[in-house]
Amino acid sequence: MQFRLLILCFLFILTRANAQTLGGNTVYNFLQLSNTPQLTALGGLNISNQTADIGLAFNNPALLRPAMHTQTSMVFNSFYAGIKNYHLMTGFYKGSIATTFAAGINYFSYGSIPETDMTGNVMGTMRPNDYVVQLSAARQYGERWHYGVTAKFIHSSYGIYRSSGLAMDIGIAYADSAHLWQASLVARNMGGQLKTYSGSGAGDLPFDLQLGISKRLAHAPLQFSLTFFQLHRFNIRYDDTLFNSETGLDQDSKEKKYIFDKFFMHVILAMQLYLTDKVEITAGYNYLRRKELNITNAGNGLNGFSMGVGVLFKKIQIRYARSYYQNNSSYNQFGLNLRLHDYFGSGGLLNSKGNK
Repeated sequence: MQFRLLILCFLFILTRANAQTLGGNTVYNFLQLSNTPQLTALGGLNISNQTADIGLAFNNPALLRPAMHTQTSMVFNSFYAGIKNYHLMTGFYKGSIATTFAAGINYFSYGSIPETDMTGNVMGTMRPNDYVVQLSAARQYGERWHYGVTAKFIHSSYGIYRSSGLAMDIGIAYADSAHLWQASLVARNMGGQLKTYSGSGAGDLPFDLQLGISKRLAHAPLQFSLTFFQLHRFNIRYDDTLFNSETGLDQDSKEKKYIFDKFFMHVILAMQLYLTDKVEITAGYNYLRRKELNITNAGNGLNGFSMGVGVLFKKIQIRYARSYYQNNSSYNQFGLNLRLHDYFGSGGLLNSKGNK
């Protein structure tokens, strides 16, 4: 019954999707940034990767599994211009109701900025920040289906301008362990503002309908992932008419239909190589990111590409990722995953079904 209700929710979402605002016109766009090194290395978006990293369930609650009981993800990001990002997430499995829960926070600090009046007089300093706190729950349906829901509280503070909101994510995953593949469908950031920044009209949240497929090869240490995003709207290509006119690109824009661009801007490709059972190498390519950071005919370097490495010990996972947003410039991300019950006791991990 619960699974059927979830399907009905997705059908309702599809009927309402066209009402969502596109691109940078939405509020709380920090919700679209990657929260873990593995996700960053996979291209910034991935909802189907077959892994034991609870951090990926932050964006798709259907990826929560009983084996993630007491697993905790701790991440530190160093963005450009001194921006800091901290992420914490932990899971808990309740055997009596066959449900896996998770709680997490993603916090962005933009440092100290002088606060001035209209004439430039310094009135003090402000510390702008954004954060989201969320609770998730996931269950299994049959042998291969998993579904989950996430509730979010969002807060944004820029000096005297503050806003808060509520949102929800819904995810469904189909996992075929016999053939080593998994597919997921997720509707993210459905909700609205409780309080606007200036008391004016409420803005739209960065809604996203995503589909992902991951396949691990049976006779090679490789896994491939294909992620589609912004499925509710085909044309997400940004067209700056003023810039095109000034640079002489407007005529080309009129003559081309950009079918290739419009399709692949929805696609993220990723691959993982398992060197051993304890070391994995990850690489991703985000076509939309590369195209949007294109500087006309100048070289783009590795813009849109990302890579990472994970070292997976029995009691701890250590991950590092590097992602490129500017030519010859990148940002780094570090993360640790550990299972608390390995350090503080079993925590009731085993249940009557023998899940671990």
